[in-house]
Amino acid sequence: MGLAEIKARVAAAEQAAGRAAGAVTLIAVSKVQPLARVEAALEAGQRVFGENYVQETAGKWPDLRARFSGVSVHMIGPLQTNKAKLALDLFDAIHTLDRPSLAERLARLVQARGACPELFVQVNTGAEPQKAGVLPGETDEFIAACRAMDLPLSGLMCIPPEGADSGPHFLKLATIAAQNGLTGLSMGMSGDFEAAIAAGATHVRVGSAIFGTRDYG
Repeated sequence: MGLAEIKARVAAAEQAAGRAAGAVTLIAVSKVQPLARVEAALEAGQRVFGENYVQETAGKWPDLRARFSGVSVHMIGPLQTNKAKLALDLFDAIHTLDRPSLAERLARLVQARGACPELFVQVNTGAEPQKAGVLPGETDEFIAACRAMDLPLSGLMCIPPEGADSGPHFLKLATIAAQNGLTGLSMGMSGDFEAAIAAGATHVRVGSAIFGTRDYG
Protein backbone atom coordinates (compact mmCIF):
# COMPACT_ATOMS: atom_id res chain seq x y z
CA MET A 1 0.00 0.00 0.00
CA GLY A 2 1.36 3.45 0.79
CA LEU A 3 0.45 7.13 0.71
CA ALA A 4 0.23 7.57 -3.07
CA GLU A 5 -2.12 4.60 -3.46
CA ILE A 6 -4.36 5.71 -0.59
CA LYS A 7 -4.59 9.22 -2.05
CA ALA A 8 -5.55 7.72 -5.41
CA ARG A 9 -8.22 5.55 -3.75
CA VAL A 10 -9.63 8.55 -1.88
CA ALA A 11 -9.83 10.51 -5.15
CA ALA A 12 -11.52 7.58 -6.91
CA ALA A 13 -14.02 7.20 -4.05
CA GLU A 14 -14.82 10.93 -4.20
CA GLN A 15 -15.48 10.65 -7.91
CA ALA A 16 -17.58 7.49 -7.56
CA ALA A 17 -19.72 9.19 -4.90
CA GLY A 18 -20.20 12.30 -7.01
CA ARG A 19 -18.21 14.35 -4.54
CA ALA A 20 -15.97 17.26 -5.50
CA ALA A 21 -12.28 16.48 -5.85
CA GLY A 22 -10.58 17.31 -2.56
CA ALA A 23 -13.83 17.18 -0.58
CA VAL A 24 -12.33 14.60 1.76
CA THR A 25 -9.39 15.31 4.07
CA LEU A 26 -7.03 12.36 4.44
CA ILE A 27 -5.71 12.16 8.01
CA ALA A 28 -2.55 10.05 8.10
CA VAL A 29 -2.62 8.34 11.51
CA SER A 30 0.97 8.64 12.67
CA LYS A 31 0.64 7.54 16.32
CA VAL A 32 3.52 5.33 17.50
CA GLN A 33 5.01 5.27 14.00
CA PRO A 34 8.79 5.53 13.58
CA LEU A 35 9.82 9.13 12.91
CA ALA A 36 11.39 8.16 9.58
CA ARG A 37 8.01 6.98 8.26
CA VAL A 38 6.34 10.22 9.32
CA GLU A 39 9.11 12.30 7.75
CA ALA A 40 8.76 10.33 4.52
CA ALA A 41 5.05 11.12 4.39
CA LEU A 42 5.77 14.81 5.03
CA GLU A 43 8.38 14.83 2.30
CA ALA A 44 5.81 13.24 -0.04
CA GLY A 45 3.48 16.17 0.59
CA GLN A 46 1.12 14.83 3.27
CA ARG A 47 0.22 17.60 5.71
CA VAL A 48 -2.66 16.33 7.88
CA PHE A 49 -1.81 13.80 10.61
CA GLY A 50 -3.67 12.08 13.42
CA GLU A 51 -2.30 11.38 16.89
CA ASN A 52 -3.77 9.57 19.91
CA TYR A 53 -1.54 10.75 22.72
CA VAL A 54 -0.85 14.27 23.99
CA GLN A 55 2.63 13.43 25.31
CA GLU A 56 3.75 11.73 22.09
CA THR A 57 2.49 14.70 20.09
CA ALA A 58 4.29 17.16 22.35
CA GLY A 59 7.54 15.28 21.85
CA LYS A 60 7.25 14.91 18.09
CA TRP A 61 5.32 17.63 16.33
CA PRO A 62 6.78 20.99 17.43
CA ASP A 63 10.05 20.07 15.71
CA LEU A 64 8.31 18.67 12.62
CA ARG A 65 6.12 21.79 12.34
CA ALA A 66 9.28 23.90 12.41
CA ARG A 67 10.74 21.89 9.53
CA PHE A 68 7.63 21.44 7.38
CA SER A 69 5.14 24.22 6.63
CA GLY A 70 1.37 23.89 6.57
CA VAL A 71 1.13 20.94 8.96
CA SER A 72 -2.19 20.18 10.67
CA VAL A 73 -2.26 17.72 13.58
CA HIS A 74 -5.57 16.18 14.70
CA MET A 75 -6.31 14.55 18.07
CA ILE A 76 -8.10 11.29 17.35
CA GLY A 77 -7.60 9.46 20.65
CA PRO A 78 -9.32 9.88 24.01
CA LEU A 79 -8.55 13.23 25.60
CA GLN A 80 -8.13 13.38 29.38
CA THR A 81 -9.69 16.50 30.85
CA ASN A 82 -6.44 17.38 32.65
CA LYS A 83 -4.59 17.37 29.29
CA ALA A 84 -7.07 19.71 27.60
CA LYS A 85 -4.95 22.85 27.97
CA LEU A 86 -1.89 21.22 26.42
CA ALA A 87 -4.07 19.71 23.70
CA LEU A 88 -5.24 23.17 22.66
CA ASP A 89 -1.61 24.19 22.18
CA LEU A 90 -0.77 21.11 20.12
CA PHE A 91 -3.76 20.26 17.94
CA ASP A 92 -5.54 21.95 15.05
CA ALA A 93 -8.56 19.68 15.50
CA ILE A 94 -9.94 17.45 18.27
CA HIS A 95 -12.13 14.58 17.08
CA THR A 96 -12.92 13.10 20.50
CA LEU A 97 -15.17 15.52 22.39
CA ASP A 98 -17.19 12.87 24.21
CA ARG A 99 -18.45 14.05 27.61
CA PRO A 100 -19.78 17.12 29.44
CA SER A 101 -16.74 17.51 31.74
CA LEU A 102 -14.41 17.79 28.74
CA ALA A 103 -16.77 20.21 26.98
CA GLU A 104 -16.87 22.44 30.07
CA ARG A 105 -13.10 22.41 30.43
CA LEU A 106 -12.55 23.21 26.75
CA ALA A 107 -15.16 25.97 26.86
CA ARG A 108 -13.38 27.71 29.75
CA LEU A 109 -9.99 27.41 28.06
CA VAL A 110 -11.27 28.54 24.67
CA GLN A 111 -12.95 31.60 26.17
CA ALA A 112 -9.63 32.60 27.74
CA ARG A 113 -7.66 31.96 24.54
CA GLY A 114 -10.11 33.47 22.09
CA ALA A 115 -9.33 30.66 19.64
CA CYS A 116 -10.47 27.08 19.22
CA PRO A 117 -9.38 24.09 17.16
CA GLU A 118 -11.93 22.29 15.02
CA LEU A 119 -14.11 20.19 17.33
CA PHE A 120 -15.86 16.93 16.50
CA VAL A 121 -18.24 15.18 18.88
CA GLN A 122 -17.44 11.47 19.16
CA VAL A 123 -20.62 9.39 18.86
CA ASN A 124 -20.70 5.79 20.09
CA THR A 125 -22.89 4.62 17.21
CA GLY A 126 -22.71 0.98 18.33
CA ALA A 127 -23.58 1.83 21.96
CA GLU A 128 -20.58 -0.26 23.01
CA PRO A 129 -20.09 -0.09 26.81
CA GLN A 130 -16.29 -0.21 26.56
CA LYS A 131 -16.05 2.58 23.99
CA ALA A 132 -15.97 6.33 24.48
CA GLY A 133 -18.49 8.58 22.82
CA VAL A 134 -21.92 10.08 23.29
CA LEU A 135 -24.79 7.64 22.76
CA PRO A 136 -26.79 8.35 19.58
CA GLY A 137 -29.97 9.10 21.54
CA GLU A 138 -28.14 11.67 23.66
CA THR A 139 -26.18 13.39 20.90
CA ASP A 140 -28.71 16.13 20.05
CA GLU A 141 -28.79 17.20 23.69
CA PHE A 142 -24.99 17.13 23.99
CA ILE A 143 -24.56 19.21 20.82
CA ALA A 144 -27.03 21.77 22.18
CA ALA A 145 -25.13 21.91 25.48
CA CYS A 146 -21.82 22.48 23.68
CA ARG A 147 -23.34 25.27 21.61
CA ALA A 148 -24.76 26.85 24.76
CA MET A 149 -21.14 27.04 26.00
CA ASP A 150 -20.13 28.78 22.74
CA LEU A 151 -18.06 25.79 21.61
CA PRO A 152 -17.85 25.94 17.80
CA LEU A 153 -18.55 22.41 16.60
CA SER A 154 -17.32 21.29 13.19
CA GLY A 155 -18.91 17.87 13.05
CA LEU A 156 -19.21 14.34 14.41
CA MET A 157 -16.86 11.37 14.60
CA CYS A 158 -17.47 7.63 15.00
CA ILE A 159 -15.57 4.35 15.18
CA PRO A 160 -17.96 1.52 14.17
CA PRO A 161 -17.83 -1.73 16.14
CA GLU A 162 -14.99 -4.01 15.08
CA GLY A 163 -16.16 -6.70 12.71
CA ALA A 164 -19.51 -5.02 12.04
CA ASP A 165 -20.72 -3.62 8.73
CA SER A 166 -19.63 0.01 8.94
CA GLY A 167 -22.22 1.30 6.49
CA PRO A 168 -25.19 1.65 8.86
CA HIS A 169 -22.98 3.39 11.42
CA PHE A 170 -21.78 5.90 8.83
CA LEU A 171 -25.36 6.59 7.76
CA LYS A 172 -26.45 7.00 11.39
CA LEU A 173 -23.66 9.53 12.00
CA ALA A 174 -24.53 11.45 8.81
CA THR A 175 -28.20 11.57 9.83
CA ILE A 176 -27.45 12.93 13.31
CA ALA A 177 -25.07 15.52 11.82
CA ALA A 178 -27.67 16.69 9.29
CA GLN A 179 -30.33 17.00 11.99
CA ASN A 180 -28.02 19.34 13.89
CA GLY A 181 -26.73 21.40 10.98
CA LEU A 182 -23.21 19.95 11.15
CA THR A 183 -21.27 19.30 7.96
CA GLY A 184 -18.11 17.59 9.26
CA LEU A 185 -18.08 13.79 9.32
CA SER A 186 -14.92 12.14 10.65
CA MET A 187 -15.43 8.48 9.80
CA GLY A 188 -13.71 5.70 7.93
CA MET A 189 -10.37 4.01 8.55
CA SER A 190 -7.97 1.80 6.59
CA GLY A 191 -10.52 -0.96 6.00
CA ASP A 192 -13.64 1.04 5.20
CA PHE A 193 -12.77 4.59 4.17
CA GLU A 194 -14.27 4.18 0.69
CA ALA A 195 -17.65 3.26 2.20
CA ALA A 196 -17.33 6.26 4.52
CA ILE A 197 -16.69 8.59 1.59
CA ALA A 198 -19.76 7.20 -0.17
CA ALA A 199 -21.76 8.02 2.98
CA GLY A 200 -20.48 11.60 3.11
CA ALA A 201 -17.25 11.52 5.15
CA THR A 202 -15.30 14.77 5.14
CA HIS A 203 -12.34 13.31 7.07
CA VAL A 204 -10.98 9.75 6.87
CA ARG A 205 -8.38 8.42 9.31
CA VAL A 206 -5.92 6.02 7.67
CA GLY A 207 -2.87 4.63 9.42
CA SER A 208 -1.63 1.12 8.68
CA ALA A 209 -2.54 1.29 4.99
CA ILE A 210 -0.20 4.31 4.66
CA PHE A 211 2.59 3.55 7.10
CA GLY A 212 2.49 -0.21 7.50
CA THR A 213 1.99 -2.09 10.75
CA ARG A 214 2.67 -0.11 13.91
CA ASP A 215 5.41 -1.13 16.27
CA TYR A 216 4.08 -0.85 19.81
CA GLY A 217 7.46 -2.06 21.14
